[in-house]
Amino acid sequence: MLAISDLHVAYGQSEVLHGLNVSVAPNEIVAIMGRNGMGKTTLMKSLMGIVPTKSGSVSMEGAELSTLPSYDRVAKGLAYVPQGRMIFSTMTVKENIETGLVVSGGSEVPEDIYELFPVLLEMKDRRGGNLSGGQQQQLAIARALASDPKVLLLDEPTEGIQPSIIKDLARLLRDIRSIRNICIVVCEQVLSFVLDIADRILVMEGGRIVHSDRRDHVDEAAIARFLAV
Repeated sequence: MLAISDLHVAYGQSEVLHGLNVSVAPNEIVAIMGRNGMGKTTLMKSLMGIVPTKSGSVSMEGAELSTLPSYDRVAKGLAYVPQGRMIFSTMTVKENIETGLVVSGGSEVPEDIYELFPVLLEMKDRRGGNLSGGQQQQLAIARALASDPKVLLLDEPTEGIQPSIIKDLARLLRDIRSIRNICIVVCEQVLSFVLDIADRILVMEGGRIVHSDRRDHVDEAAIARFLAV
């Protein structure tokens, strides 16, 4: 579904990603872990076209994306929930979700979104800035789903969320995968959350993939060592 091949990304003369190779199968959840500054957010931004690719390939269902602007990548089925959520705080919940409909040309929020996020239905006329951190994260995911993606990218979705809500978020992502039949790529630092959701876990260090595990054969101690400061 998503293939990243020999991806190099740089800020000016400083290369941040050094030849990444990652493939994501249909309906798979892949978690990319690593400490701050290891290149996870740069990877997400480069996949979306926010940061330009120096060299290499990003393709989805065989179609090359690396030369396309961000809006064309969204139109082809790539959706992004950025770190910090970036919702529109002065707009209502319903208006926030509707911004995701621009790609499809729809005007009504799909019913299955409110079924996945019943709290957003209750609060659809409330301003996004008045929601809790966990509710805002749900809103950001709902907005991304409104574009009817094939691949959903999430950057640090547990950041700023209470531990009690993180379990609910994990359950929600599994539901989204099964209901929408999409694949999910999540960059994250919370190992317990990743173990709840991921089929496969990759670890980034210094702009490279340095460790890979299937969920059923995961070496938690090895991953924890990479995440230790």
